[in-house]
Amino acid sequence: MMIKLLRYCKRQFHTIVSKDIIKPSSPTPCHLKTYNLSLFDRIMINAYMPVVAFYPSSGVYQRSLDKTLELKNSLSHTLTQYYPFAGKMKKISPTYVDCNDEGVEFIEACNDSSLSDFLQHSEHEDLNKLFPNDLIWFHPNRKCDDDGTSSTCPLAVQVNHFACGGVAVAISLFHKIGDGSTMLSFMNHWAKVNAGSRLRDQTDASPVNPHFITYQKRKINFQKDFPDALGRDFVTRSFLFPNQRINDLKAKVIDMITESGEPMVMNPTRVEVITWLIQKCAVAAATKTNSATFKDTGMTYTMNLRNSLIQKLPETSFGNLISVIEFPTSNQSEEITPNMTIGQLREKKAAFRSITNLETAVGIFFDTITDATILEMSKKVGNYYYYSSLCGFPTYSIDFGWGKPVKVTLAGRGKNTIILMDTPNSSGIEALVSLDRQDMMIFQKDADLLSFC
Repeated sequence: MMIKLLRYCKRQFHTIVSKDIIKPSSPTPCHLKTYNLSLFDRIMINAYMPVVAFYPSSGVYQRSLDKTLELKNSLSHTLTQYYPFAGKMKKISPTYVDCNDEGVEFIEACNDSSLSDFLQHSEHEDLNKLFPNDLIWFHPNRKCDDDGTSSTCPLAVQVNHFACGGVAVAISLFHKIGDGSTMLSFMNHWAKVNAGSRLRDQTDASPVNPHFITYQKRKINFQKDFPDALGRDFVTRSFLFPNQRINDLKAKVIDMITESGEPMVMNPTRVEVITWLIQKCAVAAATKTNSATFKDTGMTYTMNLRNSLIQKLPETSFGNLISVIEFPTSNQSEEITPNMTIGQLREKKAAFRSITNLETAVGIFFDTITDATILEMSKKVGNYYYYSSLCGFPTYSIDFGWGKPVKVTLAGRGKNTIILMDTPNSSGIEALVSLDRQDMMIFQKDADLLSFC
């Protein structure tokens, strides 16, 4: 299998060189063979989250084969702790994972360009080939069982070698088994196992094991699936906000809030001010292309429940421990003020922080999700903008023993979605923005936006 790209008059070759199945190094105990999905898992979208970490040549290995063998071995040991990832589950409306140790597909690929050339000259869409079997958000390949039912493996891996000796480690995780925190915890765990395999003193390389929460099966009283944020003609672009520009944006926001005479939003955070700016500029672009005409726009924001409830959960808690804050905005960008956007966001967050524990949160969510609420949400898909922040997560600590990554990012995304991530060395924030193609043409030229990038 070979993928060709034409970039800057140079033809790049990206070739799949091997495929393998990696099973856990020890079998999963009988009492753990069935992993029940939580309510938060079951209502999650049918999509694969694709994250990739890039590493320059380290000189640790003489051959790429040695690096690959070591990664396979450490992945096998890691899967004994993350045993649901090596199982199998239904692709549509799963309620549990069959932890049968079927294994994880491990693909090895080679690219004839250097890592620096690839990162410098590639568009965001070029990341797609780094991932296994096109398992990227809403476009996963499906395989069927003998009885014709659609099933899937929760995790797949692809390791990509560059001509310079650099490497990109990419994983695709099925969203119905875990969220972004689960995905990054797994990668950090795997990396520490790999690094520790070559160290005599493994104290500093000891992984932190996942924290599993036991869920009883619940009878869900709704029939409809939650809608996926699909888009037919959308593009993803990266926007970098350096720390100094973010400080300038904060100052502007504080001035706007002070001049408004409205109730004060104190000390806006980096994520809050960038979220406001992107929302204002995105709605302005949609209005100019008429894609937002006569439609009520709004915002949704993913909230990590691990550190949001009164009784905190371990950061390594496994699964989808997230909920969504949503509220309407305006289709007039000048009416999307910092007070309105940040104020509503904080009000919604405060409601979650008053919930005692996860059991209470699940009960509240279970009582409020009905066919009517799903139908109402389906009407908002396409008009709302979906925000997720991975800032503060251990993104750049994923060290397989070759040093920290020079870049960590996610591949293509659905329409009207924005993911915020820390940049290397915490020098700023990168925003991965996916919009309708026509909207993006206007958005990426917005003078207000560019003044802070």
